[in-house]
Amino acid sequence: MALSSSSATAISQKAIIVTVPVLLLFASSAVIALFFLFSSFSSCSCPPPSPSFGGGFSRGTSGEVAERISTTLEDIEWVKDQIRVNGLHMKDNVLRKGINPRTRAEQLQDLLRFKGISHYEGPESENHTALPCPGELLVEEHHSNYGEPWAGGRDVFEFLAESSHLTPNSQVLEIGCGTLRVGLHFIRYLRPEHYHCLERDELSLMATFRYELPSQGLLHKRPLIVRGEDMDFTSFGSVVYDLIYASAVFLHMPDNLVWVGLERLVSKLKPYDGRIFVSHNIKFCSRLGGEACTKRLGSLGLEFLGKHAHDSLLFNHYEIWFEFRRSKA
Repeated sequence: MALSSSSATAISQKAIIVTVPVLLLFASSAVIALFFLFSSFSSCSCPPPSPSFGGGFSRGTSGEVAERISTTLEDIEWVKDQIRVNGLHMKDNVLRKGINPRTRAEQLQDLLRFKGISHYEGPESENHTALPCPGELLVEEHHSNYGEPWAGGRDVFEFLAESSHLTPNSQVLEIGCGTLRVGLHFIRYLRPEHYHCLERDELSLMATFRYELPSQGLLHKRPLIVRGEDMDFTSFGSVVYDLIYASAVFLHMPDNLVWVGLERLVSKLKPYDGRIFVSHNIKFCSRLGGEACTKRLGSLGLEFLGKHAHDSLLFNHYEIWFEFRRSKA
């Protein structure tokens, strides 16, 4: 049966009236669904992707990811490639100085003559700095006080930090830090106030506070560096250390004083995980004989873990280190 034009119009109007609300409802639902979907993506608490640098990062005991400390073989190859690409041949060249070459001695005389780096004259000739630095420090004479290249300090830091699984949150104590040949690198890596040192030499401490820390921009790290001797650690309070080390310091101490110091250090070392490293030799122990030494260490709660021969990838630097741990809680 055919529909009249009026009937067709009525049906068409009814279809429109019914269809539009349904479409609107469907569109609204889709928008709401998409909103919640994107919201869930933006608030995802998924863990960050792991670094893809092979061996470049390590995870500390507290779960944080720390940058690699030591140089990688890839780094070494990169440096060699840069030397090759730039046509650098050390054997064919003699290192030249600047346009106004000066030895350290000549630099020092200039500094004494001009009262520092600035060249004020007349009434303005007095030093204007808040902490005037002695000329001997400005020409870095103290960098030659150790019998070894200053650059070896970085190498010692790398070995000790990785051997003890250090993280920036670790606590470190150095016995005899001198002018921070090694300590600077620990201070830079660790969080503020996490590096401590006991040092007896006043001139070394002056170089530390008046030159090294300011020149390296590390004053904000607030290291606790104490002048003292006789292995007296009372100034460091009740801190428990992840790493305690002495680089060639025990060589210059009487054996009895070294044993007194070790006895005092045991309670300051983290049980089991903490480490004590002593460089070069352990005459204080070897002179007792192996069995007697082991027995005395055991009576203190210390255990000898072994001897390490460390050979640097970067410098002509070779050292022997002896490792101990606290074997009792």
